[in-house]
Amino acid sequence: MAQSAGAQLLMPGTLASTVAPDSNFDAAATSSSDTRQPITAKERIEWVAQSTVGPEGVAGELVGAGWGTLFNSPKAYGTHWQGFGDRLGMSVAGNAVSDTLEAGLGAAWGEDPRYFRDDGASFGHRLGHAAKMTFMAEDRNGNLMPAYARFVAIPGSNFLSNAWRAPGDDTASRATIRTGIGFLGRFGSNVFDEFWPDFKQKLFHRGAEQAHN
Repeated sequence: MAQSAGAQLLMPGTLASTVAPDSNFDAAATSSSDTRQPITAKERIEWVAQSTVGPEGVAGELVGAGWGTLFNSPKAYGTHWQGFGDRLGMSVAGNAVSDTLEAGLGAAWGEDPRYFRDDGASFGHRLGHAAKMTFMAEDRNGNLMPAYARFVAIPGSNFLSNAWRAPGDDTASRATIRTGIGFLGRFGSNVFDEFWPDFKQKLFHRGAEQAHN
């Protein structure tokens, strides 16, 4: 059931109807840090798809499902392949609901769900930036604001998912734990987005130097 729910949420028609165009966007407005344009409705849909079924999103979902299967948490799903599949389906469906809610609700007041790096700053400052942007977002003019849509989407999706979770995994306490993990996961995603481009550049640059020598 979870997998089918997640698939329905990821259908382009469903996302398009959920993520309304940001009709109040000022096309001339730019970010406070660069010349970024306000996010469009199409970019919101692309963000939902990338966050849910993109490489980074899928990697996190696989790790989470594997961890839960290894330690049999929650016990209702067991430690077999079916349990792994159930956990993975629940994770994909939950993330799809959360990301769709965040992108859709945020469109009403111009909240941008995307993460923007603080390239060029010190390591500590960039790590702090990743932590801060776990709870903050940019508005349509590039100014920082509390991530109100995220504050609704992460808890809301976790409590909503109780409707299709197995007994024992459908309690308020489990939903609260998943909410905390959801914000922790967002921080981890921000850290990856902040530092991975630098790591990748150095890795491939070193590889090119070795090949040249």
